[in-house]
Amino acid sequence: MPEHDEVITLVDEENQEHDFTVVDVLEVEGSEYAILLPVQEDTDEAIILKFAKDEDGNDLLVDIEEDEEWEKVADAWEELVMKEGEES
Repeated sequence: MPEHDEVITLVDEENQEHDFTVVDVLEVEGSEYAILLPVQEDTDEAIILKFAKDEDGNDLLVDIEEDEEWEKVADAWEELVMKEGEES
Protein backbone atom coordinates (compact mmCIF):
# COMPACT_ATOMS: atom_id res chain seq x y z
CA MET A 1 0.00 0.00 0.00
CA PRO A 2 1.42 3.41 -0.94
CA GLU A 3 2.37 5.98 1.68
CA HIS A 4 0.54 9.31 1.86
CA ASP A 5 1.99 11.97 -0.47
CA GLU A 6 3.79 9.27 -2.46
CA VAL A 7 3.59 9.62 -6.25
CA ILE A 8 2.39 6.51 -8.06
CA THR A 9 2.06 5.84 -11.78
CA LEU A 10 -1.09 4.22 -13.14
CA VAL A 11 -1.61 2.91 -16.67
CA ASP A 12 -4.96 3.54 -18.36
CA GLU A 13 -6.86 1.41 -20.89
CA GLU A 14 -4.89 3.02 -23.74
CA ASN A 15 -1.59 2.02 -22.07
CA GLN A 16 -0.74 5.64 -21.22
CA GLU A 17 0.95 6.39 -17.91
CA HIS A 18 -0.42 8.99 -15.48
CA ASP A 19 1.21 10.14 -12.22
CA PHE A 20 -0.90 10.67 -9.10
CA THR A 21 -0.14 11.87 -5.59
CA VAL A 22 -1.60 9.63 -2.90
CA VAL A 23 -3.50 12.11 -0.73
CA ASP A 24 -4.99 9.58 1.64
CA VAL A 25 -5.87 5.92 2.11
CA LEU A 26 -9.02 5.18 4.05
CA GLU A 27 -11.13 2.22 5.04
CA VAL A 28 -14.89 2.23 4.55
CA GLU A 29 -17.03 -0.77 5.45
CA GLY A 30 -14.06 -3.15 5.40
CA SER A 31 -12.59 -2.07 2.05
CA GLU A 32 -9.62 0.23 1.48
CA TYR A 33 -9.61 3.14 -0.96
CA ALA A 34 -6.94 5.48 -2.29
CA ILE A 35 -7.63 9.20 -2.70
CA LEU A 36 -5.45 10.42 -5.58
CA LEU A 37 -4.73 13.78 -7.20
CA PRO A 38 -3.28 14.00 -10.72
CA VAL A 39 0.28 15.40 -10.64
CA GLN A 40 0.30 17.04 -14.08
CA GLU A 41 -3.13 18.66 -14.08
CA ASP A 42 -4.13 21.88 -12.31
CA THR A 43 -7.16 20.45 -10.57
CA ASP A 44 -8.36 19.91 -7.02
CA GLU A 45 -10.64 17.08 -8.17
CA ALA A 46 -9.56 13.89 -6.46
CA ILE A 47 -9.90 10.42 -7.91
CA ILE A 48 -11.06 7.59 -5.67
CA LEU A 49 -9.96 4.05 -6.47
CA LYS A 50 -10.53 0.82 -4.55
CA PHE A 51 -7.78 -1.57 -3.48
CA ALA A 52 -8.19 -5.08 -4.84
CA LYS A 53 -5.91 -8.09 -5.28
CA ASP A 54 -4.97 -9.81 -8.53
CA GLU A 55 -4.72 -13.59 -8.88
CA ASP A 56 -1.13 -13.45 -7.54
CA GLY A 57 -2.14 -11.47 -4.44
CA ASN A 58 -0.65 -8.17 -5.65
CA ASP A 59 -2.39 -4.91 -4.78
CA LEU A 60 -4.36 -3.28 -7.59
CA LEU A 61 -6.30 -0.04 -7.77
CA VAL A 62 -9.64 -0.42 -9.55
CA ASP A 63 -12.53 1.86 -10.42
CA ILE A 64 -15.50 1.84 -8.08
CA GLU A 65 -18.38 0.31 -10.04
CA GLU A 66 -21.34 1.32 -7.87
CA ASP A 67 -22.38 4.97 -7.45
CA GLU A 68 -23.61 4.24 -3.92
CA GLU A 69 -20.21 2.84 -2.89
CA TRP A 70 -18.42 5.85 -4.43
CA GLU A 71 -20.73 8.24 -2.54
CA LYS A 72 -20.02 6.50 0.79
CA VAL A 73 -16.27 6.77 0.28
CA ALA A 74 -16.47 10.41 -0.91
CA ASP A 75 -18.61 11.30 2.12
CA ALA A 76 -16.21 9.53 4.50
CA TRP A 77 -13.23 11.36 3.03
CA GLU A 78 -15.03 14.72 3.14
CA GLU A 79 -15.91 14.10 6.79
CA LEU A 80 -12.28 13.25 7.55
CA VAL A 81 -11.05 16.42 5.81
CA MET A 82 -13.58 18.51 7.77
CA LYS A 83 -12.42 17.00 11.09
CA GLU A 84 -8.77 17.64 10.24
CA GLY A 85 -9.65 21.23 9.29
CA GLU A 86 -11.36 21.78 12.64
CA GLU A 87 -8.33 20.44 14.50
CA SER A 88 -5.85 22.77 12.74
